[in-house]
Amino acid sequence: MTVEQGKFIVIEGLEGAGKSSAINLVRDYIEKHTGQTIVCTREPGGTPLAEKMRDLVKVADDNDPLCDESECLLIYAARAQLIANVIKPALDKGEWVIGDRHNLSSLAYQGGGRGLSNLVDSLSEITLQGFKPDLTLYLDIDPQLGLSRAANRGALDRIEQQKMDFFQRARARYLQEASKDDSIYVIDASQNITEVHKDIISALQAMPWLN
Repeated sequence: MTVEQGKFIVIEGLEGAGKSSAINLVRDYIEKHTGQTIVCTREPGGTPLAEKMRDLVKVADDNDPLCDESECLLIYAARAQLIANVIKPALDKGEWVIGDRHNLSSLAYQGGGRGLSNLVDSLSEITLQGFKPDLTLYLDIDPQLGLSRAANRGALDRIEQQKMDFFQRARARYLQEASKDDSIYVIDASQNITEVHKDIISALQAMPWLN
């Protein structure tokens, strides 16, 4: 008997956009409608080796600062591990996967924020080979508001400590990519959480494979 391919849903957004609560909402909704236990991943990370790469990206080392190109290469190496060892095997078994970030983050952060679009495009082509999520929910928020929310959670990591113009460029790239890809839904994350969750549910209800 042929097993139906699972679906890959990704939650994206700048710091403080509310990804964690959105992931919980999406997971609960899909479990209710499919009866499945959902595989949840995060990027960079999601496998033992990829988590080690995450630490290298997230934690600043003043004695050996991570250059932008190395950051980008590490993130794609971690992504390749995650796709090969977790995401694709789960989808092939008919399981649904929810990702906390995926390639759209690299387009925005390393492509837009760091100005490494050529490197990002090359690595995307090599590592993904056309693989992409079935649905991406992009939680859009002004960086100033998002970072103020993130700061309330505690100490900021290496990425969260970038200058405001870095996040402005990343947001602009997020919106640019969303404007040309029908599988990316933009959610206004500056709303109160009730309205944000209502919009997320509406986006899920619009998916024919969830109804």
